[in-house]
Amino acid sequence: MTYRIAYMGTPDFSVAALAALIEAGHEIACVYTQPPRPAGRGKKDRPSPVQAFAADRGIEVRHPQSLRDEDEQAAFAGLDLDLAVVAAYGLILPKPILEAPRLGCLNIHASLLPRWRGAAPIQRAILAGDRIAGVTIMRMDEGLDTGPMLLKESVAIGAGTDAGRLHDDLAAIGARMIVEALAKLEAGKLEETPQPDEGVTYAAKIDKAETRIDWTRPAADIERQLRGFAPTPGAWFELDGERIRALAGVVTSASAAPGTVLDEMLTVACGEGSLRLVTVQRAGKGAMEAAAFLRGRAVPAGTVLA
Repeated sequence: MTYRIAYMGTPDFSVAALAALIEAGHEIACVYTQPPRPAGRGKKDRPSPVQAFAADRGIEVRHPQSLRDEDEQAAFAGLDLDLAVVAAYGLILPKPILEAPRLGCLNIHASLLPRWRGAAPIQRAILAGDRIAGVTIMRMDEGLDTGPMLLKESVAIGAGTDAGRLHDDLAAIGARMIVEALAKLEAGKLEETPQPDEGVTYAAKIDKAETRIDWTRPAADIERQLRGFAPTPGAWFELDGERIRALAGVVTSASAAPGTVLDEMLTVACGEGSLRLVTVQRAGKGAMEAAAFLRGRAVPAGTVLA
């Protein structure tokens, strides 16, 4: 059996699951996504990754600013859906939307609920030093990622795992899991488990101010900051007024005044310990190893980074 589905998602993370549902033979009646946003040097409106993917396959795409309008809710109900599948859509689903599909709305969430409910679970898991992450398939209710859990799968966060790698791993896992969930639903074997009250945390949206490196913090914290924001938006510091993104580093034990460059390998003193920068990126350039950066931009020991 296949289901008639509205798919609701916006960023790159959401594309893999949409592709998997199509591959599994489910009917995608319509795709909902965030409206095109200005992007690039020309600031021209650019469709979301999900919109671009769906449009290439001839699937109807809708991108309302809100789902609280009664006409939008009527249009959604008119799709005569079995299910809605949601993955990082970016809009709250009001009760009339949640209740319109015959079998409700399922969400692909990139954390092991109830840990990291909210907008930025991948980044928050790395920033907090979590050793495992994962995906939860849940049935949606009116709360923020509070509905009953249907399937969960975990993955280790390794010492060098950054947000980009974890994002790709979880997107692939979520795509496989949602197909599995629908197969179990068809077979009557999809069990619901309420989320526990213990262990709830919230993954607040990333604020731009969080991406600037504060060298007075411990090196271990800054190293997680680099991985949590790599490859984008990227943690950054200033060198002679130029903004440099730092994408990877290694904690070392040397010490000095925070922000001081300690050697010719771009090791920087922190509030506790130090951090040898491994991968950096100048504005308008690609990511590069610190050694290559230093061949084109000398940063002598004793330089103080802001």
